Amino acid sequence: MVDSEANSPTWKFTQCFGDKGDVEDITEGMSSPLAFSKASSSTSYSNRYACSGTADIISTVEFDHTGNYLATGDKGGRVVLFERNETKKTCEYKFHTEFQSHEPEFDYLKSLEIEEKINKIKWCRRQNASHYLLSTNDKTIKLWKVFEKSLKVVAENNLSHDVTPGSIAGGGGAPKPLPAHQFKNAADLKLPRLTHHDTVVAAVPRRTYANAHAYHINSISVNSDGETFISSDDLRINLWNLNIQDQSFNIVDIKPANMEELTEVITAAEFHPMSCNWFMYASSKGTIKLADMRESALCDQHAKLFEQEEDPSSRSFFSEIISSISDVRFSHDGRYILSRDYLTVKIWDINMERQPVKTIPIHEHLRPRLCDTYENDSIFDKFEVVFSGDAKNVMTGSYNNNFMIYPSDPDKEVEVVLQADKSAFKAKKVGVPTPINSSTSPTATNGKKGGSRAGSPGGQGQRMRKETDADQIDFNKKILHMSWHPFEDSIAIAATNNLFVFSAL
Repeated sequence: MVDSEANSPTWKFTQCFGDKGDVEDITEGMSSPLAFSKASSSTSYSNRYACSGTADIISTVEFDHTGNYLATGDKGGRVVLFERNETKKTCEYKFHTEFQSHEPEFDYLKSLEIEEKINKIKWCRRQNASHYLLSTNDKTIKLWKVFEKSLKVVAENNLSHDVTPGSIAGGGGAPKPLPAHQFKNAADLKLPRLTHHDTVVAAVPRRTYANAHAYHINSISVNSDGETFISSDDLRINLWNLNIQDQSFNIVDIKPANMEELTEVITAAEFHPMSCNWFMYASSKGTIKLADMRESALCDQHAKLFEQEEDPSSRSFFSEIISSISDVRFSHDGRYILSRDYLTVKIWDINMERQPVKTIPIHEHLRPRLCDTYENDSIFDKFEVVFSGDAKNVMTGSYNNNFMIYPSDPDKEVEVVLQADKSAFKAKKVGVPTPINSSTSPTATNGKKGGSRAGSPGGQGQRMRKETDADQIDFNKKILHMSWHPFEDSIAIAATNNLFVFSAL
């Protein structure tokens, strides 16, 4: 994994699945057909998506537990799976299969349209030759089985030798008349013989978990026991058994008796990766609550509360909005918690509630421009954040199609800035550690962490840097969704309708 600055490898663009030529011109308001292109080749594959508009904008990305498979969901309700290309030395992927997971629906009781957009995809741990994964839109969760299916055709039957060559080839030749003595007894009859014709990848829905959420589903998380999962909406968290689709248990309910008294909503939830009784959920107030299902059936009373008190002198009209947590993750060993709000990324030790072990400034340069981000709704963007497999690094996204990698070590104040757009095609080495600018970092002192070294690939001084001039920021180009390979330094980034893969050398 990525280590200290001195020994850090350089990040390299590996692949792009999408229309290579139009990456810079695509925003959330428009898209182009999805094709497949690679860094090492200009080969393009046929369009897998026959739609236009925003339907093929990627809305979620997820590696499986092995890293050999990668899933994406889009606004058109489709799930696309990629498998690792074992013929390549680097971490590259190839198309595996795609299927329509959700269709648009209409709630006649509430007169609301339910869009087909895939909000989340979660892989179930593989137990046999088939893959199982959960996908959800705003209201309905589905369990999909993906497997290789052998297609067989009849190669020989009782009439095979009486069929003319013309009819075998589809030429329409007339069959020969049957001899009168052909079938005199049962011994003359034989069973049709089947032969293998082709192998296809099939996807079938095994369970549909519906009608359990009154509000939009924002999170799903599979438990480490392999039998249960949780689903979360704005006010409730439900516990499901994977094998039971018509029954769930409400384990968190923060809905007040009077909705006018509502002060916070649930924004994200996740199971602990090791302990099947622990789960956490984050709120719009900037709090993270850790709950233990062994304590009570309804886990409204948390076991631990992770919250950083706000400085009263810095409170403003936007304080509540920017403190809302958009994503929360456990490290793979369950020791650390990672959270993302609009301005910062915070890393918490599960054993220390009073303050985060590290706070990383992401959008500090936008603090003076919060009024502008409020007017264009960018302040409500929900950026995801992920740990590396060894929890030594974290990654999150920003605007101008930038995304950043930071060490989780509190003593290291560096960042790697990468860009998921056309510039990635041109540079072989695009990401190297840079000291975080002292003017935007609250942890830098005396300016010793500021500045940037020259002579490295990308950006000023040939080094990639995060754009901090608010006037130069394109709020329509943003990296919201990403995933990190569980064992390697390879990352998958969704940039509108394009999927980028980067790897560390």
